[in-house]
Amino acid sequence: MAASIPLSAENLPSPELAARARLYETTFDKLPGFAGDDHLAAWMTLRKSCERLSEAAPSIRIGQAPTSAFQAFCAVALTAKPTDARAARALIERYFAPWRIEPIAGANPYDRGFLTGYYEPEVAGSLERSEAFQEPILSLPDDIAYTSSITSQPVLPTREEIDKGALAQRTRPLVWVRDGIEAFMIHVQGSARIRLSDGRLLRLAYAGRNGHPYTSIGKILVDTGAIAAADMSLARLKQWVRDNGQSEGEAGRALLRSNRSYVFYKAIDNLTETQGPIGGEGVELTPLRSIAVDRGLWHYGLPFWIDADLPDAHGRSKPFRRLMIAQDTGTAIVGAARADIFYGTGDKAGALAGDIRHTGDFYVLLPRTGVGAP
Repeated sequence: MAASIPLSAENLPSPELAARARLYETTFDKLPGFAGDDHLAAWMTLRKSCERLSEAAPSIRIGQAPTSAFQAFCAVALTAKPTDARAARALIERYFAPWRIEPIAGANPYDRGFLTGYYEPEVAGSLERSEAFQEPILSLPDDIAYTSSITSQPVLPTREEIDKGALAQRTRPLVWVRDGIEAFMIHVQGSARIRLSDGRLLRLAYAGRNGHPYTSIGKILVDTGAIAAADMSLARLKQWVRDNGQSEGEAGRALLRSNRSYVFYKAIDNLTETQGPIGGEGVELTPLRSIAVDRGLWHYGLPFWIDADLPDAHGRSKPFRRLMIAQDTGTAIVGAARADIFYGTGDKAGALAGDIRHTGDFYVLLPRTGVGAP
């Protein structure tokens, strides 16, 4: 094991990291599977973060400020134009150094890092309430100026209180979806595509939340024995809620309300059907390249090497070794070695994402200091 080496203020993402994890410098040839990755695909995803940084536009959900070393790298990245994976790999190795992340005991319930998955749902919906579409997706209350900062968050009524009309005079339905669990999953994922009856596509993007802590309803069902851990999946979770009722006083609705957190949305019209959703950084997410991280510890744009064994579409465990870019965040994503992998859009992506609750090894690529243009 390499000795822990003090990091410079120029490239250390946050002072809080010291209490959550130890970082051990390593080398690229010791990263399992690194040589086999598509480094050009990773570079193009990383470049999106640098483009956003160059625009000096605020993030949708503000995280740690990019370090001066990362800003210096981005100035180079915007001019470098690698044409193949080999050239992209050379640039990555020139400008970054890999560090293994070891969670400190007590700061993470796992000895290794922990991975989950998320996706962009696409569901049917209506601009008007109907028998088929009963649950609203709400806009941010009109009298709330949402702050995306880490420390300043308005506290609004709970999910149950909102269900019962606490914000009826202050917000409005953007669209109606099938039922409570459909809306709940949209809240959890942070974005959605709503297919209207005339074929039009309404894109929904995160606008804010009510400020209450997130609780995993899937974990509740597993902990209470309602669903065995081995049987838990996105489809199984949704079916349990529907089977147990979503009307007032029924168990399905009560389970949804056990998560006091509630997310508000805005409709956006500047994304095509082929574009991915917009993450917390403010850039379009790339399937299996973008991850959500703890924004209190890491800044957006940082590359991470993930080494894990994850299930494929057939449930078979396969090595997952690839360079991922921090471009999103989430209330449930807490810890230095914690990431949510963006799997893409639609039911197939959702089925894959819903099966991910796995440990893995995490490495962060921190920018080297004092490296000039190639």
